[in-house]
Amino acid sequence: MNEGIEQLKEALSFSPDNIPLRLHLAELMVKGYMLDDAAEQYQEVLNKNYGNAKARKGLATVYFKQKKYSAAILVYEALMADNSLNWEEMVPFVKCLIKEHSNQEAVEVYKKILQQNPGFKDEEIDAALRMPNMGNLLNKDEDDLDDLFGEEGFEGSAAPQFFMEKPDLKFEDVGGMNKVKQEISMKIIQPLKNPELYKAFGKKTGGGILLYGPPGCGKTYLAKATAGEIDAKFINIGLHDILDMWMGNSEKNLHEVFMQARENAPCVLFFDEVDAIGASRSDMKGSSMRHVINQFLAEMDGVENSNEGVLILAATNAPWSVDSAFRRPGRFDRVVFVAPPDVEGRAQILTQHLKHKPAETIDIAGIAKITEGYSGADLKAVVDIATEYKLEESLAKGRIEKITTKDLQKAVKQHKATTSEWFSSAKNYALYANESGLYDDILNYMKLKK
Repeated sequence: MNEGIEQLKEALSFSPDNIPLRLHLAELMVKGYMLDDAAEQYQEVLNKNYGNAKARKGLATVYFKQKKYSAAILVYEALMADNSLNWEEMVPFVKCLIKEHSNQEAVEVYKKILQQNPGFKDEEIDAALRMPNMGNLLNKDEDDLDDLFGEEGFEGSAAPQFFMEKPDLKFEDVGGMNKVKQEISMKIIQPLKNPELYKAFGKKTGGGILLYGPPGCGKTYLAKATAGEIDAKFINIGLHDILDMWMGNSEKNLHEVFMQARENAPCVLFFDEVDAIGASRSDMKGSSMRHVINQFLAEMDGVENSNEGVLILAATNAPWSVDSAFRRPGRFDRVVFVAPPDVEGRAQILTQHLKHKPAETIDIAGIAKITEGYSGADLKAVVDIATEYKLEESLAKGRIEKITTKDLQKAVKQHKATTSEWFSSAKNYALYANESGLYDDILNYMKLKK
């Protein structure tokens, strides 16, 4: 192989613009585990032919083999956006996402793999993403389960499919939000850690917290960290997991997910965008969604089945759209505002996103100061933009260029805070529909409360 590589290098010295020849050389280098050399060749191809799919895929493969998962994800995401990946090429993408704890995105890519190849199985991916004991839950054997992933893939209505994971995130991994963490701790975590004390006061484990605030402020991340704090399983439920085109199936899906959580207690059951499932019944024109909401309320009450050890968290960007019945005792009896991170929280989030990236000594405090009102997602976008600057520069120069404070400052100018629109809407509700001081936290944050 080394002889072939040397021959190709010599051929390239006479024909340096021969892209197929350079790609072949890079592929041989990958096979010979000459990863740094292969990366240089792929970068050279991209310098001459920006956007070359083979070179981008090759570079992603090199980053994956080098365990540079964040860099690989950036390349894979761009390829995915261009519909340039087949199912085999998506497999390392899923594994990178799992390594970076982006399980929800990994699930979405995994679904695409199964749509293209329903019989696909991978021990590492299945252990991280597939629900254990699915056969027992659905009263089916393994052969029957293969049928569920057949022609209809994950969209079939034969039985609901819910991914369950066991996050290793902890509160210390979540930047800022100290007040919110304290509320969750008292309501959810401490009852499990000190059951006898809570029992003495007549308090059961379980119950619900509704998290609300502008998009991108870490509500889902916080819910995962809650599960990690108590070593519990975590089920993330969205609207598409519940609603079904056939009458009665949506209620059945809700019941199934609650039953799965009960059978795997302690379990954190997280409903994202809960306002879409639990919208105000007075706003419902038809009766079908009313039945879904009533089923949701009945499951939360745990009349027929105990919810002991089932910890229910939900997130919404529009708490004013959630039916007031959900806020009664025993349901979402704590409604907690998740604000954009303060300056200390922003510094922590920036530090986390820059971890493991090539960077000079960054003025984190300075960047945190100029990003007031930025959500966690906004801060991630700032770091991603600065990373893209350096990836482009590194590709051009053929060596790794480190992220600098100036890169981040430039990125802040390019990406403005996305929370202002949400606060414009929330302000009206907080001022004129503030039942029992429900939205006082919004008024305090906006410094409007007298």
